[in-house]
Amino acid sequence: MRTTLTLDEDLAALIGRIRRERGIALKTIVNEAIRRGLQQMAAPQESKRTIKTKSVALGDCLVGNIDDVAEVLANAEEESLR
Repeated sequence: MRTTLTLDEDLAALIGRIRRERGIALKTIVNEAIRRGLQQMAAPQESKRTIKTKSVALGDCLVGNIDDVAEVLANAEEESLR
């Protein structure tokens, strides 16, 4: 198949470097890169490992409302607002 392909500058530079190092044609490099990339994209994704964390009872909340910043800070500094 014949087509026109516009490459980003960084990819063009990388392809140029590989061409010089390996001494192979542009067509060969592009086909190999696309083939490898598509095979990787088409492969089934590895299932992510599930990590379980044991729960721990932390006790009752020390403040009535955690939205009351002054009360939380006072409690942290062991002061009383009253």
